[in-house]
Amino acid sequence: MARNPKGPATWTRRHLLGIRELTRGELETILARSADCKKTPPDPKTLRGRRLLTFFAESSTRTRTSFGIAARALGAEVIDLSPAGSSLSKGESLRDTAQTIDAMGVDYAVVRHGASGAPHLVAAAIRGSVVNAGDGSNEHPTQALLDLFTIRERLGRLTGLKIALVGDILHSRVARSNIWAHRLLGNAVTLVGPATLMPRAIETTGAVVTHDFDAAIPEHDVIVMLRLQLERQRAGLFPSTEEYSKLYGLTRERLGRVRKGAIVMHPGPMNRGWEIASESADGPESAILDQVRNGIFVRMAVLSLLNQARSVHPENRMPLTREAEPI
Repeated sequence: MARNPKGPATWTRRHLLGIRELTRGELETILARSADCKKTPPDPKTLRGRRLLTFFAESSTRTRTSFGIAARALGAEVIDLSPAGSSLSKGESLRDTAQTIDAMGVDYAVVRHGASGAPHLVAAAIRGSVVNAGDGSNEHPTQALLDLFTIRERLGRLTGLKIALVGDILHSRVARSNIWAHRLLGNAVTLVGPATLMPRAIETTGAVVTHDFDAAIPEHDVIVMLRLQLERQRAGLFPSTEEYSKLYGLTRERLGRVRKGAIVMHPGPMNRGWEIASESADGPESAILDQVRNGIFVRMAVLSLLNQARSVHPENRMPLTREAEPI
């Protein structure tokens, strides 16, 4: 794998399973291709004759829809499959489902699953390319990529920044992918939230942990609010949503303490009134809808790079550089 810490690298990966396995050069390659896709409409014949499957075992609006838009813009045939409509609901294993998909000639599989490492399992079972669209509490690589693209667009740079990730860090795959991405870029990352929503040993990632949101607000260039994932939580992690909002919500009052020129982000979906107030979500500091729009261009870039690697190395089955290791 070509490694260039200062600029784009040659892309040879067959899959995109996580940010943690990428080099800085590869990160820059995706961002550069994303900028190209946004500046000039890509060739609609790029993926002509290719078949892309979106396989989402968990709900999604932004990721699933934008992958579909991106793939169709590149000329691919898009097939949607949900577990409820598949043989998984009859007890079939994920591996058998993956091999069935492979036998049907699927070239690309975009996989979201509640189990960490599920996209890695699918990647090992099929000949096509797999993109991780979120696995358990492990990673969500394209979300981190579109976040980086949006930060560069809004702030004009991607280095020398202070990033705050706020809220439910414990259950957030978005937080983990962003941590790995900003580590590659040398940015300072602060994790803000209650102790009960912080993973054990999260400091080993190089991030700083604080439980004082009010003190952290004016110190950061980017404030990423994370969704309070009640569906993944057991009772007792915090007293109530009202108490959580009081301590860790980006309220109108807290928005007034955001440093000049800083931006507010959220991967969505938002729980308005819990982790973020409407004034914070809809104000001039907000880059949330920019994130949504840019997701299409980033996913176009990812698919075109995977296709490029496949065309150059059609028999290349890139080994995983590391297994999924959720913290």
